[in-house]
Amino acid sequence: MAAYLIADIEVIDIAGFAEYQQKVPATIAAYGGRYLVRGGATEVLEGSGTPKRCVVLEFPGMAQLKTWYASPEYRPLIAIRERTTKSNLMTAEGM
Repeated sequence: MAAYLIADIEVIDIAGFAEYQQKVPATIAAYGGRYLVRGGATEVLEGSGTPKRCVVLEFPGMAQLKTWYASPEYRPLIAIRERTTKSNLMTAEGM
């Protein structure tokens, strides 16, 4: 069953975040993941909250998603993301 990482990211250091954006796609692909959504306009139809930058990644399964997230390739990039953004990440399984 496919697994998804859904992120709402507010970039607070554009120059620093550029390094993350450049390096992260290769790590995602190496673990079978792909972008479904990467930025673009968002609109709240119900509820409250103001999403900033929406990212949705799809992996073949939760095991691959979690292996990527804990991978030695991605771990240093987490530090960059945490330093340059305010992020909310969640996972979901689905079709």
